[in-house]
Amino acid sequence: MKAVVDRDTCIGCGVCPSVCPAVFEMDDEGLSHVIATPVPAEAEAEAKDAADSCPVDAITVE
Repeated sequence: MKAVVDRDTCIGCGVCPSVCPAVFEMDDEGLSHVIATPVPAEAEAEAKDAADSCPVDAITVE
């Protein structure tokens, strides 16, 4: 499974790393980025929850 953050869409709200810190992290620009590729099996459900929780739909998980 792979997670992708569209940085042009991301507003830096911080929801994704709070839901799934194993996969997402905020960078120096205040935007989210993926820190685990592929998504660890034990974090797949949380990664999907993070994508569903994104207020601007900037995350895709496939």
